[in-house]
Amino acid sequence: MLTVRDLSVRYGAIQAVRGIDLDIANGEIVALIGANGAGKTTVARAIAGLLPYQGTIAFEKDTLRPNSAERNLRRGIALVPEGRGILGSMSVEENLLMGLYTRADKAQGLSDLAAMLERFPILGERRHVLANLLSGGEQQMLAIARALLSKPRLLLLDEPSLGLAPKMTAAVFQMIQELRREGLTVLLVEQKARQTLKIADRAYLMETGRVVTSGPAEALIGDPVVSETFLGGRVTNAG
Repeated sequence: MLTVRDLSVRYGAIQAVRGIDLDIANGEIVALIGANGAGKTTVARAIAGLLPYQGTIAFEKDTLRPNSAERNLRRGIALVPEGRGILGSMSVEENLLMGLYTRADKAQGLSDLAAMLERFPILGERRHVLANLLSGGEQQMLAIARALLSKPRLLLLDEPSLGLAPKMTAAVFQMIQELRREGLTVLLVEQKARQTLKIADRAYLMETGRVVTSGPAEALIGDPVVSETFLGGRVTNAG
């Protein structure tokens, strides 16, 4: 579904990502893990079309262009950014309506919005509440629901558990698994490496802008070198 080859991204004089290769097959959960500053968020933002980059990103055999976020969203790539990116001065319902922005089937979109409020009952109960008055967990649900309303084929989740209590984190991870069972493909950037590898099909481990190892998630959990380097203190503090 997605192929990334020799991806490099710079922020001025700083090279954040150096020659990344990455593949995501249809229906997979692929994890991207590593320490804070490793370049994970940069990779997700480049795929979403929010950054200039060098290299090639192809989605369903169509080569994407840098800085083409709206076009990528219309093609079926939706990003839930780190920090959620909700519009705090707008209501829950108004935020969800933003998820329909790129859709031509407005009537079906409104029907989908009603179904989304049923899927996330707390959002239905608080549909007229300003988004900045929601709890962190509710805001994360809102951000994911808004992305789903664009009807993506590839969902990019950047640190969805950030700042959440353990119970809410477990609920978010369960939701990701449910979405995959429904046929959605997911790239999951996460700080909770061990928990992430338990639900992912495959994973890429990054250090200082490079992929240093990759493979089936189950195998990476059991690798003693990977466990010591990436599943210890450094990764649990990742961003």
